[in-house]
Amino acid sequence: MATKTPKPDDLDDSSAPLIEHLAELRTRIIWSMVAFITAMVLCYTVWNPIYNFLTQPICHALEDRGQECGLILLKLQEGFFVAIRISLLGGFVLAFPIIAYQMWRFVAPGLYRNEKAAFLPFLVASPVMFLIGAAFAFYVILPMAYDFFLGFQQGPLQLPDDAATATAPRPATPLAAIVFQGSVDEYLSLTTKFILAFGLSFQLPVLLTLMGRAGLVSAAGLASVRRYAVLAILVLAAVATPPDVISQVVLFTVVYGLYEISIQLVKRIERKREAELRAQGLWVEDDT
Repeated sequence: MATKTPKPDDLDDSSAPLIEHLAELRTRIIWSMVAFITAMVLCYTVWNPIYNFLTQPICHALEDRGQECGLILLKLQEGFFVAIRISLLGGFVLAFPIIAYQMWRFVAPGLYRNEKAAFLPFLVASPVMFLIGAAFAFYVILPMAYDFFLGFQQGPLQLPDDAATATAPRPATPLAAIVFQGSVDEYLSLTTKFILAFGLSFQLPVLLTLMGRAGLVSAAGLASVRRYAVLAILVLAAVATPPDVISQVVLFTVVYGLYEISIQLVKRIERKREAELRAQGLWVEDDT
């Protein structure tokens, strides 16, 4: 059987939408990269104040023990790479609204009006929940974690003055002091890991609610696997936090609370969907 050979015009018409989408994607990526590079350069010019802000948890923990706050550079080029790491992190945070807007501009033309109304709240809630999780890690979890780690020091943590040296009794058995001398790069790596881990953990309500909106999960289904969710959250709390019972309990309580909130949000979506279908006369009762 002979097959009809497509005309060149037909081929051009079929490939044009794909080329237009690729061109649009390239434009959005370029704008996102320009925003990220600009924000990164801006953060590089003020990396010292950002560094001072990020070291507040360890400085407060050291001050509570009467120690000076100071981190050391183990390698000659470590200071430069620390500035670059801070610039990358700060640049991503500053440029994220623009990057998210470019993503929205690329996706929005392919959505219906009701789909746009459904998707836009999740796009706004995601960075908000990430910032809440990051702030929770920075102001609550990190002080407890660093206080726990610094508790393994021993011996004289401060050099006494001359008068105190003359009158202070010498210990019967000399002690090998264990004093914290942290690396700048290691501290920033640990701090950013904590912030990212908690920021991503706080995405749980956004993810489950979006899946419920799409019909991928149900409130009954989430409630039925609650015991497995509890086990998974316990593992997360043990891995993401130091071996400190208090911080582990705090993380477990927060994430489990977010899981229960997600169930209630999915229930609300299901009730709203049921009301809309009943109003249209399309709701079918489940006999089971």
